[in-house]
Amino acid sequence: MSPPRHHRLHSSRLVALLAQWTQAGGAAPAPAPGDVAEQLGQWLSTVDAVTLGRSLHAIEALPADLGRLPDVDALESAFQHTRAELIALASAPPTPPKPLRERADNTRAAAPDPAAEADFAQHAPRYLALQKQMDARLQALRAQVRQALAQGPRALRQLAVLDAVMEQMAAPREQRLWAALPGHLERRFAQLRQTHQERLQALGQDDEPRRWRDGGGWLATFERDLQALLLAEMHVRLEPVTGLLEAARNAKNMTLEAQE
Repeated sequence: MSPPRHHRLHSSRLVALLAQWTQAGGAAPAPAPGDVAEQLGQWLSTVDAVTLGRSLHAIEALPADLGRLPDVDALESAFQHTRAELIALASAPPTPPKPLRERADNTRAAAPDPAAEADFAQHAPRYLALQKQMDARLQALRAQVRQALAQGPRALRQLAVLDAVMEQMAAPREQRLWAALPGHLERRFAQLRQTHQERLQALGQDDEPRRWRDGGGWLATFERDLQALLLAEMHVRLEPVTGLLEAARNAKNMTLEAQE
């Protein structure tokens, strides 16, 4: 049996990862999240609450005519395909920096300076670009699943309408949260670099930038953390689609049981 939805929200990979980074940096852990309904209420303004109330009345008024069950297998296949694409996207190694251009006298091009990677500005654009690709693919997937449910029985149609309303209302707050993640990543970057420098000083060793990406190097650790943050963000963003698919699957199972 899958864990309750509120448990999954409170113990998501993203929350756990950020808490781990916070504690590693010496900061006090964030307070435990409260009730999901209470948190959602903090997201909605008075205007949003009125709009939601009207939407719920409209949802209740939907006709009870029978619609066809969506092709759950096809929807789950689309879900798994998109998820696999995003995992591959997040797990892909960074593109190595290009060497400097050759000079006019055809002298050999200078190799990129590995020390340049000690600046977070070299990494932030990559995370933002990956976020943008993730956002586009997940929006398309959610719309595809919702459209399929909108052709189904009344309960699924109601859920599709409610999901569209909630997506629109939550979007501004969600975008602010996603936009804040690079800041967490930057602090993690600085933390790893500082720990690396302190270790060198304690051992009396010189720094070797070309070894930063070797196994155990601080930049290699940062790369794993960047990928982990992207994957954790992906799992949170997939939650609404997962909920829609669970509803479609349950409707299909109930129909099959009724036919037996």
